[in-house]
Amino acid sequence: MQATAPLRQTELHHRRIRLASDPRAVAEARKQACVTIAVWDVPVDTETASLLVSELVTNAVTHDGVGAVTMAIRVARGRFRVDVHDTSSEMPDPELDTPVDAESGRGLLLVDTLADEWGFYPTPGGKAVYFSLALRH
Repeated sequence: MQATAPLRQTELHHRRIRLASDPRAVAEARKQACVTIAVWDVPVDTETASLLVSELVTNAVTHDGVGAVTMAIRVARGRFRVDVHDTSSEMPDPELDTPVDAESGRGLLLVDTLADEWGFYPTPGGKAVYFSLALRH
């Protein structure tokens, strides 16, 4: 008798959320991310994920052209990942040497410090910035 190992699911969950391109989007994005983590029972630090979502959505709303911001959440390959899409084609300038006492410009430094991985890429409608957190087991 030959036993076969169960197939590993590579894409556990995926969700897209359209947000208004205004400051209210930040609170809604945090709420949606926290609800998603709870409902999917994702083993990540909710406070860290919420803070990173806030940073990416704040940047998207600040730099968005005229369209909506979309947040894509997925859990796959041992990671919780959030991609935030906006309509601006201007890529982030991650000046990670921003002074600690600066009034702005520290968002990506925070993302760089707290996320296990982050980056950005062009999209047909603008750009996306993402972060991922490793799942805790």
